[in-house]
Amino acid sequence: MKIAVVTEVSTKQKNRFVLEALEPTGHTIINAGMSDTEGEVELGYIQTGLITALLLNSGAADLVVGGCGTGQGYIQSASQYPNVFCGLVLSPLDAWLFRQINGGNCISLALNKDFGWAAEQNIKFIFERFFSVESGAGYPAYRRDAQKYYRDQLFALSASVHIPMPEAIRILPDEAILPAIQKPGILELVKEAPAGAEMAAAIQARLAR
Repeated sequence: MKIAVVTEVSTKQKNRFVLEALEPTGHTIINAGMSDTEGEVELGYIQTGLITALLLNSGAADLVVGGCGTGQGYIQSASQYPNVFCGLVLSPLDAWLFRQINGGNCISLALNKDFGWAAEQNIKFIFERFFSVESGAGYPAYRRDAQKYYRDQLFALSASVHIPMPEAIRILPDEAILPAIQKPGILELVKEAPAGAEMAAAIQARLAR
């Protein structure tokens, strides 16, 4: 599995904790947001939500881990786009239930709110529990069929009510999209992804304006 981490500006100091928590999972980790480095393009949750959509819809990532101070802004931002199914995960139990019941492809973490003593351990426990169960397996077992039915409906609704990502890239306002697509490495990730050709072309056209 390819997992992208997209940390925004108010939580960039927490980026290393998320990466450290994911390292033991054995998956391929892509650091596509902010880290605590001087001179980076500033990304708010508007931009990390868009980056999330670019990576998931192109196939550059199978799972995106993001968040913000409370986790609420990021989940709203990411959920504006097709094929993004994001859950607010505050505890290991949230992670365990979200993966089984909702089978989502995006996690929103609260990286400032209640981020105190041993919070980095909580993030590690979150991913331990998340990867301990099968995505979409259902919980409890007798609810499995109903939960799959509702997931399928949600996926169909998402496809019906959202415009395609290449079109979104063409029409989004500059202040929302330019910091995201100007971040070093984002265009390359999309361009090299299995379904990224049309999105990469739209990004290149937008950058050339």
